[in-house]
Amino acid sequence: MRIGVLGAARIVKSALIDPARTVDGVEVVAIAARDEDRARRYAARHGIGHVHPSYQALLADPVVNAVYIPLPAALHASWTIAAIEAGKHVLCEKPFASNTAAAERVAEVAASSDSVVMEAYHSHHHPLQARLREIIASGELGRITSARATFCAPVPPGRDIRWDLALGGGGLLDVGYYPVRQLRDLFGPEPEVTEARAWERGGVDRLVTATLRFESGVEGRIVSSIWSRHLIGATLEVAGADGRMRVSWPYHPQIRGRIRVRGRHGSRVEAADRRSTYAFQLEAFRDGDDRGTGPAEAVAQMRTLDAIYTAAGMSARP
Repeated sequence: MRIGVLGAARIVKSALIDPARTVDGVEVVAIAARDEDRARRYAARHGIGHVHPSYQALLADPVVNAVYIPLPAALHASWTIAAIEAGKHVLCEKPFASNTAAAERVAEVAASSDSVVMEAYHSHHHPLQARLREIIASGELGRITSARATFCAPVPPGRDIRWDLALGGGGLLDVGYYPVRQLRDLFGPEPEVTEARAWERGGVDRLVTATLRFESGVEGRIVSSIWSRHLIGATLEVAGADGRMRVSWPYHPQIRGRIRVRGRHGSRVEAADRRSTYAFQLEAFRDGDDRGTGPAEAVAQMRTLDAIYTAAGMSARP
């Protein structure tokens, strides 16, 4: 697999360049950015062999057979569609698009192609996620009654694209994606959003809380913050009739992920595999394994995110 990158974003190193050095059969061969000089500097720093003058030129390169898209959320749909139409496989950063309608357009184009099209929800591919499902299914926590997932990371207001509404800015489409997706993966794909509240700055959500009701009866709470008194942290808590489970760094378990369980069989702590979520993701992309991260799952996630915005009195992102 010969991957070209659309954009010289910070995430490219950890999400693609570093894991590509450890995953067989994958090579990052080209990059393009709006600023060609920036692309050249980035390529020189990270050993990328070819720099294209434009995104279109990269998509026309016959050597490139797959594309990674780390652009702002509002640009994901248009460039994913362009890449599919150019015959490339696509790994698009999450969220798949900035709103449900755009995600549905991408899914329609993907369905009519032979391309592998994946949303880069890297956490899904880590063994920690399967382990969480095993613990819940084992019954040691009893009937699950509630869950709470959070992700808070400070992004000071300024020039960061997450503060640009026109580019799909806001915390919910960034850090907030993870807790929403975590609860959906564990308890059901189509929760009802029963309550949501957003604290805004210039039309951009800096803090969002929401309550999700799942068909099983589980009540889920999420907290998403890029600028609030909740400075930094990522947690998952699951409560059952007979016990509780708390997970630290569930979305990036390679950092210092731990599962703490107190249930029918006593208490214990399990350490997560320290291999990067991004390495597991890149292997899945190489192998064409889009289970759990394909277009249909991405559309379902966007529906829930848009429902949270609506319940909080905000509109979907552009």
